[in-house]
Amino acid sequence: MSSPNMLRLKNRHLVLLSDLGELGSLTRAAARTGISQPAATKALAELEAIFQAPLFVRGGARLEPTALGHQAIVRAQRMLHEFRAWGREADATRSGMSGHLHIGAVPYVSGDLLARLLARLHREHGIASTLTRATSDQLGKALASHELDCIIGRASSIVHGDAYHHELLYTQTPTLIAHPSLARRLAKRKPDWAELARMNWILPSPATPTGIIVAQLFAQAQAVPPVPIVETYSLDIIAGMLRDDPTLLSILPESTANDMARRGDIGIVNWDLGWKLPPVTLISRKRDTALWAEERLAEVLRELSASQ
Repeated sequence: MSSPNMLRLKNRHLVLLSDLGELGSLTRAAARTGISQPAATKALAELEAIFQAPLFVRGGARLEPTALGHQAIVRAQRMLHEFRAWGREADATRSGMSGHLHIGAVPYVSGDLLARLLARLHREHGIASTLTRATSDQLGKALASHELDCIIGRASSIVHGDAYHHELLYTQTPTLIAHPSLARRLAKRKPDWAELARMNWILPSPATPTGIIVAQLFAQAQAVPPVPIVETYSLDIIAGMLRDDPTLLSILPESTANDMARRGDIGIVNWDLGWKLPPVTLISRKRDTALWAEERLAEVLRELSASQ
């Protein structure tokens, strides 16, 4: 059997593979793309002729990918993301800019730091940018699928190994925050972890790096970790709820807490909690040739991180 002739692949084949992987239905994939089902069926037949093997088998109401089909879906999605990134970069260049980066950042990276980073990338290097905020695992999946160029966040099991470059930027000190009136009362005394565990909390999921460490903090103090009334990473939700409820507490990195406190949303309890959050890291895919825009981002980010 001869090797597949990948040069026969067309953009419509890549789009169909991606849609089938997501939707599992030729009918729905055809509707999304705006083509007829016979045209989608023909395109799938062309794909299987190129690969010289079935890419999907019917499993109940869905088309389930074979091992070869799964591999083809992953490759197609990556190629489509690369094409879209190339298009954004070309648009930026035509507009007189030097490049474009799609950057991911976890919510607990300071908004002030990110604002200064993006402003300097444009002002000093002519680099346009798109910023996506999400959890470490969500961003890791997006980086692995080539939706993002790089991540400013925490190490994740999804992005490890020889395919990725990790550069430690800075560590974060956790800070207890609360409604301003509650923060003032707590600041007058020493931490009582058993009492704190009985209070109302907003915390990230216990499955996240920060959530795990918060649970460990209470366990080390021989207190049962609190069950939060809300689990969220959303800074808007945390600020809004703490501003309106004098019984609520949360824990954020010091720089993020300071951002909120300057706006008057929350109060800070200046206790030394005695531990550090996992370090903030710049994570990118290893490339045969480094992207000029990524190198400039790393330079600016190193300088800004020195003050965190």
